[in-house]
Amino acid sequence: MYSFSIAGEMNVNRMGFGAMRITGKGVFGPPADKKAALAVLKRAVELGVNFIDTADSYGPAVSEELIAEALYPYPKDLVIATKGGLERPGPDVWTQNGKPAHLEKVLNGSLQRLKLDTIDLYQLHRIDSKVPAEETFAFLQKAQQEGKVRHLGLSEVNVDQIKHAQQFFKVVSVQNKYSVDNRQWEPVLQYCLENEIAFIPWYPLNAGNVKAQSILQALAGRKSISVHQLALSWLLHHSPNILLIPGTSSVAHLEENIAAANVSLSHDEMIELEGLSA
Repeated sequence: MYSFSIAGEMNVNRMGFGAMRITGKGVFGPPADKKAALAVLKRAVELGVNFIDTADSYGPAVSEELIAEALYPYPKDLVIATKGGLERPGPDVWTQNGKPAHLEKVLNGSLQRLKLDTIDLYQLHRIDSKVPAEETFAFLQKAQQEGKVRHLGLSEVNVDQIKHAQQFFKVVSVQNKYSVDNRQWEPVLQYCLENEIAFIPWYPLNAGNVKAQSILQALAGRKSISVHQLALSWLLHHSPNILLIPGTSSVAHLEENIAAANVSLSHDEMIELEGLSA
């Protein structure tokens, strides 16, 4: 697999796993099939995944608990990234909370559920517009100084916000919505590439551009792969600092996603795909 070194010291395979979908419907509550969820996590590691992305809000708490149940004690090379900054009033409902008191509570909860003394990568889910960013960043800085987190990252941010956070701590990862057919955050990706920051796209197949879907389906058909595999492969080819975290609750779908790391794209195919962004 392709690899990337987060912060120059945590080497991970660029095909990781996002643990949002192992929870219940609406990313709320326990999974319908707990045994299957645990099997997905174990199989991911068997297939070479050593970067797992989760959050206290997935469930809430459920995803982190399942990760610990399936994989603890963890393999030495496994990097678990989790996030804080969102609350879950109900299924498919997400509300921002960047208050230091909330972040301290959920960070301590994540440490307990994951059975860790230090979280390798802790990411702020969102910058809460109702809370001064300096307060949120100062808390994260303090958590790092206390040894609760090793490295820090952000999500859904622009370049100016990254630079602001860097006044408090080193930003080693950015997780933004990005795909072959939705590249509004391209300037952020390029900034991350120039500064050796991992870029972690979520929603890797936007699925909102009908023309793009037609082209993707045609090319995927010619290559005898799925559209999702093609979209993942494009991301891996597009920039060497991109880490992928496709999620699923199915072992078969997991294996399909991981296989995308072996899909090759020619120069002409990359050019064809480059023009798909909405």
